[in-house]
Amino acid sequence: MNIALIAHDKKKQDIIGFSTAYKHILAKHTLFATGTTGTMISESTGLSIHLFQSGPLGGDQQIGARIANNEMDMVIFFRDPLTAQPHEPDISALMRLCDVYKIPLATNMAASEIFIRALDRGDFQWREIVKANLKQDAKK
Repeated sequence: MNIALIAHDKKKQDIIGFSTAYKHILAKHTLFATGTTGTMISESTGLSIHLFQSGPLGGDQQIGARIANNEMDMVIFFRDPLTAQPHEPDISALMRLCDVYKIPLATNMAASEIFIRALDRGDFQWREIVKANLKQDAKK
């Protein structure tokens, strides 16, 4: 599965801790991340991560494009709800795309823990069915 990892500045240590704790699960999947977050996770865990631009420089939009093309299966986004973000419209657009394209989105540690455990159990295999159906529809 393709998983995007994103974190606001004040949440970067949290996502690093999360990624370290669940490295054994994340290593089985294809990981994508915004630049700074992905670099920090990769350096801390050794996980292979495809890096996009930093969020404020367009990384959120790059992940959004993958969502719109059905190339992302899950987004784990450790948001900081107490700090204003200069690129808030990009964040809102990313979250809206997750809703439109039915992409599971966790925005905090609690939801992310539920997602990662469900991922390990195979509870997100329905995404493979969705992708297969979309490929069949595109051929028609």
